[in-house]
Order: sequence, then C-alpha cells, then structure tokens
Amino acid sequence: MAPVLVLPGKVRAELETLAAAGYPLETCGLLLGDWADGRCRVIRQHAARNLNRARAHDRFELDPVDYLGAEAEAEAAGMAVVGVWHSHPDHPAHPSATDLAMAWGGWSYLILAVGRDGVFELQSWRLAGDHFVEEEVRHG
Repeated sequence: MAPVLVLPGKVRAELETLAAAGYPLETCGLLLGDWADGRCRVIRQHAARNLNRARAHDRFELDPVDYLGAEAEAEAAGMAVVGVWHSHPDHPAHPSATDLAMAWGGWSYLILAVGRDGVFELQSWRLAGDHFVEEEVRHG
C-alpha cells in the first residue's frame, strides 16, 4: 500500500500561490501536521526563505531560522514538522538527485511543478531507503 499524504484544499491553494509568486525561482517551506492511521496529515504550511541565491532557479536551501520557527509553531499547536515542500520551476514534480541526497527519512516531500502560468503538477514523495516512493495525495 502506497503511503498517503492528506492535504487540505486551503493549504494546497496557499502552496500554489507561493510557488507561482516565486517563479522562476524555487520556493520552499515546511509542512506541519501529524501522523494518523498511517497517513501524513498536513494541517498547515510554513513558508521559508531559500538561501541558495546562486542556484535558486533549480536548488533550495531552507533558512535554519525559518525551520526553527516552524518547529516552534508546530510544537505550540500540538503538531510536528511532517515534511518539506518546494517548487520545481519549469520541471516536473519529480525529485531530483539533489532532492534525494538531501532527504531525511520519515518526512513527506511535496513538490509543485510551476511554470509561467502557475502550478501544473503536484506530487508527494517519501524516502524509502535509497530512493523515493510516490505518496498518494488525498484532499482533506
């Protein structure tokens, strides 16, 4: 059975807006929520600055200050950081070799493919050993 990510429509709309606004650069942030019934349930997102200015068109580096802010926000609300989201400008929503090299186990990796006209694909992935497996994205 494939892993499942439950993503509320409101959070998806926020992510699509952020990805489109940041185009043609990669945007990024964290997913806050919990795990229930074997599913990753996103409750809200926390946008972060991309510190990789030199390669921002195809790489991201989460600002550690923003990460700490997301951790504090999640803890205060009884949630956890459950994943990372980022955009792929003008590329599919499939993890790159860099995404794989930087991934942590146990988290969801939501990727939004974005072009000049906005987001055209959204997929989520979970690390399984040395590769990613696609998560089923369900609206919740």
